[in-house]
Amino acid sequence: MHHNHNVSSWLWIAFLIAVSTTTVHCKTSSQDVSALNVMYTSLNSPSKLSGWKSSGGDPCGDSWEGIKCSSSSVTEIKLSDLGLSGSVGYQLASLTSVTYFDLSNNNLKGDIPYQLPPNARDIDLSKNQFSGSIPYSISQMKELNSLNLAHNQLNNQLGDMFGSLTKLKQLDVSFNSLSGNLPQSLKSLRNLKKIHLQNNQFSGSLNVLANLPLDDVNVENNKLTGWVPEELKDISNLKTGGNSWSTGRAPPPPPGTPHIKHSKKKDGESEKSGKSVVIGVIIAGIVIVVLAIIIIVVSLSKRRSSARSLHLSEEERRSQHRSFTPLASQELSKDPFPYTTTENKDVTLVTGFNCNDSTSVDIKALQKSPSTSVRSSVSDCVQSFNDNEFAKRLNSRRSTSLRCNPFSLGELQIGTANFASGRLLGEGSIGRVYRAKYADGKVLAVKKINPSLFDDGPPEEFSKIVSSISKLRHPNIAELVGHCSEQEHMLVYDYFRNGSLHDFLHLSDDFSKPLTWNTRIRIALGTARAVEYLHEICSPPLVHKNIKSANILLDTDLNPRLSDYGLASFHQRTSQNLGAGYNAPECTKPSAYTLKSDVYSFGVVMLELLTGRKPLDSSKPKAEQCLVRWATPQLHDIIAVEKMVDPALRGLYPPKSLFRFADIIALCVQSEPEFRPPASEVVQALVRLVQCSSMKMKEDLGAFGRGDDYDD
Repeated sequence: MHHNHNVSSWLWIAFLIAVSTTTVHCKTSSQDVSALNVMYTSLNSPSKLSGWKSSGGDPCGDSWEGIKCSSSSVTEIKLSDLGLSGSVGYQLASLTSVTYFDLSNNNLKGDIPYQLPPNARDIDLSKNQFSGSIPYSISQMKELNSLNLAHNQLNNQLGDMFGSLTKLKQLDVSFNSLSGNLPQSLKSLRNLKKIHLQNNQFSGSLNVLANLPLDDVNVENNKLTGWVPEELKDISNLKTGGNSWSTGRAPPPPPGTPHIKHSKKKDGESEKSGKSVVIGVIIAGIVIVVLAIIIIVVSLSKRRSSARSLHLSEEERRSQHRSFTPLASQELSKDPFPYTTTENKDVTLVTGFNCNDSTSVDIKALQKSPSTSVRSSVSDCVQSFNDNEFAKRLNSRRSTSLRCNPFSLGELQIGTANFASGRLLGEGSIGRVYRAKYADGKVLAVKKINPSLFDDGPPEEFSKIVSSISKLRHPNIAELVGHCSEQEHMLVYDYFRNGSLHDFLHLSDDFSKPLTWNTRIRIALGTARAVEYLHEICSPPLVHKNIKSANILLDTDLNPRLSDYGLASFHQRTSQNLGAGYNAPECTKPSAYTLKSDVYSFGVVMLELLTGRKPLDSSKPKAEQCLVRWATPQLHDIIAVEKMVDPALRGLYPPKSLFRFADIIALCVQSEPEFRPPASEVVQALVRLVQCSSMKMKEDLGAFGRGDDYDD
């Protein structure tokens, strides 16, 4: 009996030890562990972060440096003043229980991650070296109380992202390089007490802050204009120096504008306010009665008009409809672009070889339209305007030539120092490209076409080419700005200081900032939109015939601009290989190029973005020298794709996004042209990839719609 009692005691003690061990060594949520592993690697695995690991571990149970938990979830990350460098990774959105996120006073660089901990209440990333824009995903962080991004290198405009942040009490973006007007959504911050915007480049007025319950405002050293709102002058802690305020008396506010003082109400004001409310209700009642009478009268009038219109025959109605837009019915091709002919509404007609402005490839439109070609046949593009101006403006636009300036040979010789070798930017199959720099600071790129390409062509051929490509307008193509036919034939374009995609991927040194995964996908999408424009919007369709990374230029924001388009007739005459490594298998000669050949070449460009490798590289082992031949068999192998990804990304990419990108590439580089997708389908696939990447851009992402067929 005594023996049994001892056994029971020992069993009870063992049970208590097991329970206590389980309680102390709680296992942290796997998604939190994964996010912190990525963060640790992105921070260059610093030894200062005791306990942290690049793989696995138990942050809550093992008390990682700067981590606080509740149960098995990470709730606070405090890593300020530790001299940390690198970036913070891309999986912060997985930290759904984190409410406090402080990485201030370190040496962190690069973009602020698009997705921060989504339920954070306090975020402090101040006193680092973050650059780029403030991510729009902050607009979805409805629990946010305090946001401090001061003392960084942020630029661009402050996005209109504050409409849902009604709990925000403190906003500090001071000491950056932010510009533009203050966003209107700041008006929605009904609990905002402190706003620090000093030492930026903000412009415009301060009126958006007028009716907020602020008690601490600093807007010093900006480019603000107008008058300081009277409502703000009640604030004791107000600093507005170093701006371009207007002098004299401010104009009165518009009628009906509420005047909210920041001081408390005096005694007796509530009684006056109550009387005002009663008077307001009486006036509102009178207005409603008057409006109701007007609506009834108008409604009866419309009914009588409708009854009279019933006497019109169906043929008379059709006749009226035909006579409404005679130019539209005459000008549109057999397969016209959809347009509206409803009376008293705006008419939008999209036509022509240049056939659209920057809005025609808006992703919303692409998602609504079928993936088949949409074309029209008139040689110009007409935007929205009222019916009664239709004919006048259409004829006016026809008679107006597009901007494409003629340059004299002397002007181009001056700008290029007589085409000096030091101004040479590059050489392609049809000629050399030079940088032209002028005294006024203007910089241009001049393509000098080989004279031999004109030996067999008619003299007016160059004029026709200039006339055609000068009409092309799209945000992702490098537009022609001028030409020269004096002694030699030259095309003039804007100069892009960031050079080409080829330069960024293959010529960057160890000190250059590599392209992030997000930027690479954006470059792929922009280029795909340019190819779709040439193939499926322009009429007749344009085959590029020379798509390669060297012909994808990058503007100051690293947005792609496809160049060398519209020059296919020159490529027909050259014996040179057009972009070695980019040619589709069927393209044994330039005349064999088709639209699907362009898609193949674009697939090779996407392979470059994925791997960071050149299409042909003799420095690699023999089996890896041809990028397509080496990579294609591995594109559906998850492990192989991860091994071939560009090392410059340092593992900072969403895995699912990576695999989807590989799938798109595999479709484009198929050996049989009939199995390759059209450009519009490539655009759609890339749009869905952007929507569903683990960066999780805001739900509708502006122009992007929702992609429900993917789930991250």
